Parts: sequence; C-alpha cells; structure tokens
Amino acid sequence: MDFFEKLWSLLEYFILGLVQGITEPIPISSSGHLIIFRELFGIEAEGLSFEIFVNFASLLAVLVIYRKDIIRLIKNGYLYVFKKENAAKDDFRFIVYLVIATIPVGVVGVLFGDAIGEALSSTKVVGYTLLFTAVALWIIRNLRGRKNDGDISAKDAIIVGLAQTVAVTPGISRSGATIVGSMLVGMKQETALRFSFLLYIPVSLGTGLLEIPDLIQSPEFQTMLIPHIIAFITTFIASYFALKWFMGIMAKGNLKYFSYYCIVVGLLVIFFL
Repeated sequence: MDFFEKLWSLLEYFILGLVQGITEPIPISSSGHLIIFRELFGIEAEGLSFEIFVNFASLLAVLVIYRKDIIRLIKNGYLYVFKKENAAKDDFRFIVYLVIATIPVGVVGVLFGDAIGEALSSTKVVGYTLLFTAVALWIIRNLRGRKNDGDISAKDAIIVGLAQTVAVTPGISRSGATIVGSMLVGMKQETALRFSFLLYIPVSLGTGLLEIPDLIQSPEFQTMLIPHIIAFITTFIASYFALKWFMGIMAKGNLKYFSYYCIVVGLLVIFFL
C-alpha cells in the first residue's frame, strides 16, 4: 500500500466516523447514512462489526452528556432498594422502565438482527425507510406532552421499547423511533429525549461488549488499527456536539426539519442510487 492509498484509507475511516457521529444522535439513521456513503464513495469497512465499534464511541459521548442523570439514577436506585427512601422511588421506577423498554429490542436483535441487517442493507431499502422515518417525525412534529420522568408507566416503556425494535431495520433511526414512541405516549420533549438516550446505553453497551472482542481479534482490525482509532475518535467528538445541538432542536420543537431532510434524501436515494 503506497502513501496515497494509506492516506485515502485514513480519510475513508474519518468520513465514516464523522457520518456515524453526526447521524447517530439525530433522527435520520446512522446505519442508513453509512450505507449511503459507502455506496457513493465506494468505502469499505468491516460491515456490522465496524458499525458496532463506532456506535460504542457514540455511546461514550452519550455517557458524558448524561453523566449527571446517570449518577443520580444509580444513587437513587441504590437508596430506594437498600435504604427504602421513598424520595428516590421515581428514579428507581425510571430505571425499571428503561430495563423493560430494552427487552423487546434485545429479543429481536438476538433472534433476527443479523438476518434483518443482511436482507435489508441495500440503498433502495434505506431510501424507503428514510421516507417512513419522515412520516413518523411529521406525525409528532407538533406534539407537546405533559409527562415528566415520574409520570412514565410500564405501558409507556413497553410501547417505546417496541418502537425501538423497528430501528433494527437499516434506515430507521433508533433515536427517531424511540423519540416518536415517547412523544406518542405523552412525554415532554425533555423527558422523551432523556428516556431515548438513556435507553441507548444498555442496548449499545450490550451489543458492543458482545461484538467488540470479535472485531479486535479479526486480522482486518489488527492491520487497520490506526484507521479504526481515527474513526472512533471522530465519532466520539461528532456525536458529542451533534447531541448537544439536537437537544436545542428538541427544546424548540423543530423536528419537522428532520422530516423534510429524510424526505429529500430518501427520494434521492430511491431514484439515483
């Protein structure tokens, strides 16, 4: 591999990391955009394992941004279980509901995740699923829920969990699916956003811990260590700032712009890729 080939390889992984980082927190599907960019630029990477690797970088960004909420939930969960402090009950229930909402996608992912990913990982499918995402975002664009963290029920958690299973399909945003589900059951924007991204933690952590050892042991990873590190760092930084930006968008209720974006990109993909 000569100098320019090495340089292009580094640039490929930087681009993939940037795409993953920007698109993971916002409701436009990171997996779908990785498929689109690979098709456009002929970029190759380790498929699903690589996506899980960079997803782990996005997870770290989520952990940093929501660290205070995570620490509070862990602390209050402990206080309620072991100290029986009623003031911590709402946070304990919030944790329980996150666990409940994780179960559906865990079951679907284990049983059908690989099959769905292999069968539906074409650019045409991504185009149609982006249109599906656009419709879902358009439906909730003007919703203003009333439920805070302490008002969530087990039924709400199940509905959001079922919504998250739809995102196993490439082109359907995980954050978009969970935010749509959360707002349809009446959560406020801030609560919907927090529930969505705290729900991202067990899903991403579980898949990452299962798949990253296999990725690291593969010959391709060993020979492409530096490009993977570049993709990881790029994804982390891009995810951090994209999520911060998206939090401001959610506060202003401007989800319709993501619907417009998904319509435009979806149609372009269907007709030109």
